[in-house]
Amino acid sequence: MPKRYKIEFFEEKELVYYYPNNISIEPNAVVFGSKKAEIIGKKQPNGRNTLSISTGLAKQLTIPTFLTSITIFQSDSSLIFGPLVGIFTSGFTNFSVKPIGGRSNLFSKLLSLHSSVGVVPFLFGEQHINWENQSIEGHFYHNGKWIQLTVPFPNVIYDRLPNRRSEKLKTTQKVKERLEKDFFIPWYNPGFFNKLDVYERLFNDRKALLYLPETSPFTSFHQVERMLSKYGQVYIKPINGSLGLGVHQVIYDRKTNHYYCRYHDTVNHLLKFTSLESLINHVFANKNLDRMLVQQGIQLIRDHRRPVDFRVHANKDENGSWKISAIAAKIAGSGSPTTHVKTGGEVKTLTEIFPKEEDQKKYKTKLEHAAMDLAVAIEKHLDGIIGEIGFDFGIDNNGNVWLFEANSKPGRSIFSHPGLKDSDVLTRKLTLSYAIFLTKKHIHEDLFI
Repeated sequence: MPKRYKIEFFEEKELVYYYPNNISIEPNAVVFGSKKAEIIGKKQPNGRNTLSISTGLAKQLTIPTFLTSITIFQSDSSLIFGPLVGIFTSGFTNFSVKPIGGRSNLFSKLLSLHSSVGVVPFLFGEQHINWENQSIEGHFYHNGKWIQLTVPFPNVIYDRLPNRRSEKLKTTQKVKERLEKDFFIPWYNPGFFNKLDVYERLFNDRKALLYLPETSPFTSFHQVERMLSKYGQVYIKPINGSLGLGVHQVIYDRKTNHYYCRYHDTVNHLLKFTSLESLINHVFANKNLDRMLVQQGIQLIRDHRRPVDFRVHANKDENGSWKISAIAAKIAGSGSPTTHVKTGGEVKTLTEIFPKEEDQKKYKTKLEHAAMDLAVAIEKHLDGIIGEIGFDFGIDNNGNVWLFEANSKPGRSIFSHPGLKDSDVLTRKLTLSYAIFLTKKHIHEDLFI
């Protein structure tokens, strides 16, 4: 079993290391990322369970000397130090204070947890790769500052590309393909989910089907009319949308025979029409309906007359098991079709939404079960290595849980709430911890050394 150890460095040009007392093998080689040095190690003379490395060896393996803890994996007669985790993204700037622009703060919080998890994470983009030397000019975060260090190719790569546009670039796809296929590096969270694709793949899963509202690509007025007649409301939204952009709520009032459309562009709108055709011709006149889907509307539970939905984060841990790492309620802004903060939405904890303890436990359990069922189903039916999912759920007036969306790269706006600080840290830690599992799995498959 891999284990986290304290690591210390001592001044010595010779290539020397003293391994922890409880290591069971007698190593004759050490590995960091894709670099290997065949050196016989010595057990700590005083019986300490600490890894001590000479500055000479650290330099040869390009191990950052600011590290205070690291995980050690044992494989035959080798010790593997790490895991070295490359976080792949785009949008780098020339400013050392904020190398990734407005997202620098987000990544600094993630990288700051390296010591408590026992991993070695760094940021990089395609421009930082030296294919000939199999090295990367990685961005590390230490003592409140960003620094660049040369490191070998990592044990695993965590995909944090910011949007679908960057993901679809040919250069990006070539980098991913080469690192995965030529260098056998596991790449987790490899792409943004397509809403319709997720729905269609989950539709035949018995457990997942329980949580799925009727969803289909937009085909005709008749289709929307049929769903409105059945459910009273539908949502029309982009197949590849995010952040609530382009979401339209369409409501049919049987008493007055009127149609209403609620949406947000720069402000919230609520428009009234005498026919569905006039609504669609007016609201969607300049939109490509071929890229939209129609989803069953749900009569959601409310908080002070405002609809409520729920964000649930699920993460894989160091054992490769799914864990529920965060649950938050999101309340729609006045007149908004979604609960996003940018459209006036508000984040609350379950305690704030459900004052009664029995209700808190009941709905927390329901949301956790739904997230676990769907995480397992998504992992089973979708391609790639999936390590985190952000679920958007609704709960109807009968207490049933419905899946609105699954996000492979969930936003973090809910963590602005002071009551979710612990969950904020936990989700970050688990993101890095999963790299330990993937590295261990990779070693056992004999692909690594």
